[in-house]
Amino acid sequence: MIEIPIKIIENIINQSVSELPNEACGMLTGTGEVVQDQYPMTNIDHSPEHFSFDPQEQFNVLKAARAKGRKIIANYHSHPSSPARPSEEDKRLAHDPKITYIIVSLADKEPVIKAFRKSIDGDMQVCEIVETSENEENA
Repeated sequence: MIEIPIKIIENIINQSVSELPNEACGMLTGTGEVVQDQYPMTNIDHSPEHFSFDPQEQFNVLKAARAKGRKIIANYHSHPSSPARPSEEDKRLAHDPKITYIIVSLADKEPVIKAFRKSIDGDMQVCEIVETSENEENA
């Protein structure tokens, strides 16, 4: 399970739509399983079929998270025209079982957002997303 504020989910979806036709990407930081910050990032591949993070931006996110006493707990990317499930490339590149991998599909009328974790056997398993309000976030 990962807890994500509704505002951050909305921001991820908005970023994904605004970067069409390419995949959007970014990182989420927080403590435990609770997301506190979103870091939209540049897809340096500029592709509708895959993404790569900008290495300098990755380093900057890590520095910012550490300065706040937080960790990178998830990364996300969009699938402009395919379902919210890991592609073969997504599976191959998902190395860290402690990270949640979030995919936003824009293939249908309404965006679909799902989260996945890499299991011990290497499969990607669906992970529940709990949407929180700002009041819950600041409680």
